[in-house]
Amino acid sequence: MKLIIGLGNPDPKYQKNRHNVGYMVVDKILENLRLKINKEKFSGIFVKTEEFIIAKPTTYMNLSGDFVKNISTYFKVSPNNILIIYDDMSYEVGQAAIKPKGGSNGQNGIKDILLKMNTEEIPRLKIGIGKNQEAAKHVLSDFTLEEFKIIDLVINQAAEAAISFLFNDIRIVMNSYNK
Repeated sequence: MKLIIGLGNPDPKYQKNRHNVGYMVVDKILENLRLKINKEKFSGIFVKTEEFIIAKPTTYMNLSGDFVKNISTYFKVSPNNILIIYDDMSYEVGQAAIKPKGGSNGQNGIKDILLKMNTEEIPRLKIGIGKNQEAAKHVLSDFTLEEFKIIDLVINQAAEAAISFLFNDIRIVMNSYNK
């Protein structure tokens, strides 16, 4: 069983925010696979098939750890079979990277997940949102029109990579999608 989780904030006012790029990728994955979220549990929403789960926490970004811990424990998904998709200010808009493990790099949603899961051995797909002096304001701001044209392409590529993760080892996905 594999588990893909896109991070974001559930309030509709954050829908187009940089911080919600994980949600955006999950939405694209669902669209590409012609699936719909149909379950709500553990403070999150998800769809489960025989082979995988695609999910979004319904808590705010910085409190994502309990959802990841609870859903992965309940469905017996090991950390190396989880892919967390989230925004990363250390990458420019248009950049993305798949990593097999690592620290939080200051991203509070990931920090909470790593704390609650008690491991850094969780694959992740980082989507660049650019950097700004005022980090809190920046992550909660919407992409500009120009940035959204770029991020839309990245969302499509990230969705393809995440779907590949469902059926392949993380190293294969990294070799195919990390440029």
